[in-house]
Amino acid sequence: MTLFELLLPAFVASLILTGIHAYLGVHVVERGVIFVDLSLAQIAALGTTVAYLLGFGLHSEGAYLISLLFTFLGAAVFALSRVHRKTRIPQEAVIGIVYAVSAAVAILVMSKATQETEHLKEMLVGNILSVTWFELSKTAALYALVGLFHYRFRERFLLISMNEEEAERRGWNIRFWDFLFYVSFGFVVTSSVAIAGVLLVFCFLIVPSVAAMLFSERLSVRLAIGWSLGAVVSALGVGLSFVLDLPTGATIVAAFGGALLLLGGLRWVLRRPGPSGS
Repeated sequence: MTLFELLLPAFVASLILTGIHAYLGVHVVERGVIFVDLSLAQIAALGTTVAYLLGFGLHSEGAYLISLLFTFLGAAVFALSRVHRKTRIPQEAVIGIVYAVSAAVAILVMSKATQETEHLKEMLVGNILSVTWFELSKTAALYALVGLFHYRFRERFLLISMNEEEAERRGWNIRFWDFLFYVSFGFVVTSSVAIAGVLLVFCFLIVPSVAAMLFSERLSVRLAIGWSLGAVVSALGVGLSFVLDLPTGATIVAAFGGALLLLGGLRWVLRRPGPSGS
């Protein structure tokens, strides 16, 4: 197998993940629920762990369905806990609690696994270099369906994320549409975590969106910047991981962090007043 053939599936996987996560990241950042992806990912991992103890294979359809069911439960919790003017508990606190409890329960459940615990842990953190073309085709098809769903109801999802008061004025059921949003998010996260792991999925979700916000408020421009950044950084991370013999997922995460620092510095330079103070 040539170097190109070895790295190409990982790069394509990064492009697919960037495509859907950069868009969802716009919603997450606008809603101020930055760590919802980590929390849902941990819930999905818990579901997979439970499925393994029930006798399902780690990559079986049964394990996937149980993991998906767990994310649906998380979607219901997050939809019901959405912050409204009368509540005193920030939604980020609920998200953090769900993440911590899910992680703790997953550790407890894994402690009862008698075999393949190391393989289970490896699966939960992801290994993007081992992704197959068949897995990529299934994931791309699923993400395309989620994308079509969001495109069909883009007005409602975007308005609820960016202007909740206007959505309420129109009489929309905010919690119902929140639930649909998080359910679609759950489909994406359940598949993404198995491929790339929790940390890399979080970076694909948040970093492109945050970087794009530095330069534009327009949705189309932010998506273009996010998708471009994800493609470039993914290629850089995959290449560096091979040249330096480093873990691919962690290298891409570090590359995203470096890219965000560089773009933040560029934004500071562009906004810096000139010699005349203008």
